[in-house]
Amino acid sequence: MGVVTEIWRHPIKSHGHERIDQVDLSEGKNFPWDRRWAVAHERSCFDVDRPRWQPCSEFSRGSKSPRLQAITCVSDPSGRSLTLSHPDCVDITIDPENELDAGKFIQWIMPVSNGSRALPARLVRAETAMTDTDYASVSLINLATHRDVEAKMGQKLNPLRWRGNFLIDGFEPWIENDWIGRKLQFGDAELEVRERIKRCNATMANPETGEKDANTLAVLRDEFGHQDCGVYAVVTKSGLVQQDDRIEVL
Repeated sequence: MGVVTEIWRHPIKSHGHERIDQVDLSEGKNFPWDRRWAVAHERSCFDVDRPRWQPCSEFSRGSKSPRLQAITCVSDPSGRSLTLSHPDCVDITIDPENELDAGKFIQWIMPVSNGSRALPARLVRAETAMTDTDYASVSLINLATHRDVEAKMGQKLNPLRWRGNFLIDGFEPWIENDWIGRKLQFGDAELEVRERIKRCNATMANPETGEKDANTLAVLRDEFGHQDCGVYAVVTKSGLVQQDDRIEVL
């Protein structure tokens, strides 16, 4: 058995992470308020009149603008507000559904966006969350795997680099790769693991500073023979998941 050690959500894709103590998962649905919005860049083909899930290439993200990784947020779902912080910016509070606030947010992130890449243009939303999967998913990061990567790199790494929803512990390193197709009892909920998560340049940036300081991709490739860390799962049974809940592989 393992345990849920931390729970995280990212209301705006690639633009802020927030720790919470518990979450109500619903069968067949995404993690609530996770990747609910995304930032379409100036070359994006996202259709605001017919919004639907789009791949990550349509959005501003940490792989292209690493300083975005240092954004943190505090959300108030009942009041539809987000307060965002960055080490190099003054905090801002917005209602993402308010057009004026959305415009202020785009201006707020402009200084920490990579000017040599497509610039952020507008805040968008569709009915489904803008995760990196075209199906409703949640993401799991095995901290034993994370520690194995740290050991091979010879440096400490903040596990928030992987931008997972659940940090889990108590399992062997890399065992999650053997869970594909298997179900997990996850607090009161049940998850089915679908696939491994292939990693990109975003994981090279420190989530505290936004600076690239670790070649995670080279270590994954050279030491482990792949570019994966973590797994995607789907919710097959609704239920409450809280920090310190037990996890059982069924």
